[in-house]
Amino acid sequence: MARRKKGLDIHGIILLDKRQGISSNKAMQEVKRLYNANKAGHTGSLDPLATGLLPICLGEGTKVSAYMLADDKRYQTVIQLGVMTDTGDVDGTVLETKAVPEISDQQLADCLASFVGEIEQVPPMYSALKHQGKKLYELAREGITVERKARKITIYAIECLAFTGDTLTLDVCCSKGTYIRTLAEDIGHYLGCGGTVKELRRTAAGQFLLADARTIEQLQALELGEPLESILISVDQPLQSIPAVSVSQFEADLIQQGQQIAYPTTEAKLGVCRIYHDEKFLGLGEMLMDDKIQPRKLFIMN
Repeated sequence: MARRKKGLDIHGIILLDKRQGISSNKAMQEVKRLYNANKAGHTGSLDPLATGLLPICLGEGTKVSAYMLADDKRYQTVIQLGVMTDTGDVDGTVLETKAVPEISDQQLADCLASFVGEIEQVPPMYSALKHQGKKLYELAREGITVERKARKITIYAIECLAFTGDTLTLDVCCSKGTYIRTLAEDIGHYLGCGGTVKELRRTAAGQFLLADARTIEQLQALELGEPLESILISVDQPLQSIPAVSVSQFEADLIQQGQQIAYPTTEAKLGVCRIYHDEKFLGLGEMLMDDKIQPRKLFIMN
C-alpha cells in the first residue's frame, strides 16, 4: 500500500476572514489543504452564522493556540429585537416573538451601560462546552437541556452604531468566554422584547485585527503569486507580552534536550519566559528561584 503523502512543515499563523455559512473547523481545514500543511488548528470558534477574524495556526504555531484563546475579542453584531430563538441567532427555530416597545435614547444607553464591566453570563445550550463528556450543542439537538453555571466575563465597552427600531447594531469589546448570542438575548430581555443575533462579525482578537485578514479566495490567489511567507505571522508573535531571554549555543543545545540551564535572574523575572538563540525562537521556559531556567514548551522549526 502506498504511503500517504505527508504535509509540509509550515510554521506560523494566518489571519483568515471566515465567510458565513461554514464552521470554524471547515474554514481551518480549507486553509490546511490549500497549503498542504501537516498540522493546523484555530483559536476560538466562530458560529457558522458569524464571519470575520479567525487566526489559523499551522505547524508549531498550534502550540500557541491556548495563549490566543485567552485573548480579548471585539465584535460587531446586529441584534434582531422582538425575536427569540433556540440557538440565540436567526439560524435557529423561533420560540417566541414580541412587539418591540418604544425605546428612548436614554433607555437604550442605560441598558447598554448595565452590561459594561464584570458580569455573569449563563452559557447557551448551543455551545461547545461539555457536560459529562458530551458537547452541549449535541445535547441541545437531542432536545435535552441541562443546567449551566453562570460564568464571570467582562464587557469592556459597548457602542451603539445604529438603532432602527427593531434592529440594534453594536460594537462590543469583551473578554474571553463571552457569548454574543447570550448578550443579545439578555439585552433583549432588558428591553422587554427579547432579541437574537442577526449578524455577527469578529473584528479583533488580541493584537490581531480583521483589517489584516484575508478571505479564502484571497489566499487562493496569493498561492498563485505572492509567497505564503509574506503573510505568515511568526509563532512567537502572540507571546510578545512574555519576557524574553537570549542564550548561548551551548545553552540552546541543553534547552532543546529538555535540560535546565543556569541563568542569573531576579525575583521580578520569575515565571514564564521566551527563549531565543541568535534571534531564533526556541520555546517557552520557566525562570526558577535557584537561578535556572526549566524548558516547558519547545518549538521545533527546522
